[in-house]
Amino acid sequence: MTDFGKLKDRDAGSLARAAAARALADAAVESTLVQMIFFSNACAGRLIGQEMIRGQVMLGSSGLEGIPLINVENACASGSSALFLAWLAVASGQCDIALAVGAEKLAVVDKKRTFEALMGGVDVSRIDELRAKLGLGESEDRAHSLFMDVYAAMATSYMGRTGATKRDFALVSAKNHCNGALNPHAQYRHEVSVDEVLASRQISGPLTLLMCAPIGDGAAAAVVCSRSAVRSCRRDLVQVRGFGLATGREDANASPVEKAARVAYEQSGIGPEEIDVIELHDATAPAELIIYEELGLCGPGEGPRLLASGATALGGRVPVNPSGGLLSKGHPIGATGIAQIVELVEQLRHQAGRRQVENAQIALAENAGGYLHPHPAAAAVTILSR
Repeated sequence: MTDFGKLKDRDAGSLARAAAARALADAAVESTLVQMIFFSNACAGRLIGQEMIRGQVMLGSSGLEGIPLINVENACASGSSALFLAWLAVASGQCDIALAVGAEKLAVVDKKRTFEALMGGVDVSRIDELRAKLGLGESEDRAHSLFMDVYAAMATSYMGRTGATKRDFALVSAKNHCNGALNPHAQYRHEVSVDEVLASRQISGPLTLLMCAPIGDGAAAAVVCSRSAVRSCRRDLVQVRGFGLATGREDANASPVEKAARVAYEQSGIGPEEIDVIELHDATAPAELIIYEELGLCGPGEGPRLLASGATALGGRVPVNPSGGLLSKGHPIGATGIAQIVELVEQLRHQAGRRQVENAQIALAENAGGYLHPHPAAAAVTILSR
């Protein structure tokens, strides 16, 4: 992956090419051996007008020209969806080596343009209806993404049914910023205290600024190879054991995260109690607590207790977001899901430096995006092992 942050001197193409080159070098694979590319980007169409052939354009002059390429857009789950297709292409025998690349440039001078682009993650024909369900006015002009209002409504509901507090949410943010301070690629590389999180500017409902993932830029890439192609790659490989992809439905009982997790667990034969390290989609701090429960790390309503026990901190039973998560590492949408995999591969290779999870052997990534009330529109869960 590249550094994440507000990278004023970089465009999405330069970031994508850098991440792809690093992934190929890490895998010891020549670009000429790549047989398929899956390219993830969510917002370039709205922000720079580049539609339809984003990957072909952004990977131009990279040595990857002419290789079959499919562009992937699936809201904040775009990166994981591209990786899923790369895995599927290899697992099905269509190719032996595939490359998943995700890149996003969200930091522009006028933030409202970014927020407007993110609105595409909901049904735009029913935005007024969604606002009404969230208790918002039909045409409120907010200086933040509509998704922060969505997450605020989810957080309020979670507080009502579990007794969770704003301080619990602040504990999540403080934990992840502590981890991000150890990650040289993170957008925010400094620790924050619980009190600082609580005192930061209110964004929506119970959410403060430091409980929300920042706008930023970055890219990430991963090489997926078949068993027969292992001879062409480096030796300390990480295996994809299970991969669940699910689509949300309005008013469905089970969330797509739960559905995707069920598929990944069944496919891998691995249960939540066996996971050593997790990267999950903490676009806001309360989302992490909700996802603990959706992944089966604890029972319904027990997310705050699991957090308070220290189990999800570095040194705990199952550290969550050692990279810093989206809250600290950043959230350039098209790159996010693949960057989670980069972190977990480093963890499983025991190359994560000061944020290394001891004896990590099995890892899980959860990435979700879009919104179909009351759940995400898309979700992916990946299980990896040495």
